[in-house]
Amino acid sequence: MKRYQSVEEYLAAHAEWSEELNKLRKLLCSTELEETLKWSAPCYTLNGKNVVGLAAFKEHVALWFHQGVYLSDPQNVLVNAQEGSTKALRQWRFRSSSEIKVRSIKAYLLEAIENQKQGKELVPARGKAVALPAELKAAFAKQPKTKKAFAALSPGKQREFAQHIASAKRAETRLSRVQKALPLIEAGVGLHDKYRNC
Repeated sequence: MKRYQSVEEYLAAHAEWSEELNKLRKLLCSTELEETLKWSAPCYTLNGKNVVGLAAFKEHVALWFHQGVYLSDPQNVLVNAQEGSTKALRQWRFRSSSEIKVRSIKAYLLEAIENQKQGKELVPARGKAVALPAELKAAFAKQPKTKKAFAALSPGKQREFAQHIASAKRAETRLSRVQKALPLIEAGVGLHDKYRNC
């Protein structure tokens, strides 16, 4: 994943979406939100809290509403990009500049800002036990040292490994993921650590 140092650098790297990104950026900057860079992508905040992000993908550009679960969504345009995994985030996708209707988007932005001012925030449940897939349990039975290293990881990192392995449909893929995960676990490294601290 490329790390960008500024919003301008991010936009320049996604020239194929230049018109759409610049149109959305102009709209975002017309609000009271503060433009910043988080996770190497443009993010717009209010009093230090993430409200909306802007991102380019292969097939579309999108606005990410960090607490989108609270938006009324009268046009039914918001999607949960990872059903079952993502709780609060909602995404609005645009495949062309003609789909970017300023007045409609502005209404969603103003509602998101107002929700943030009111403190509407879905807080992730803490302390939930991590459900280990059978393949990972079997590996831990053979390697107690690795099980101990896993127990030392934060609950979030444990959950990342467990969900990554369990999400594979085929048994061969789950076993392959276990084998790739074990050295990371032993080293005390999280599955997604290389993407953090952007």
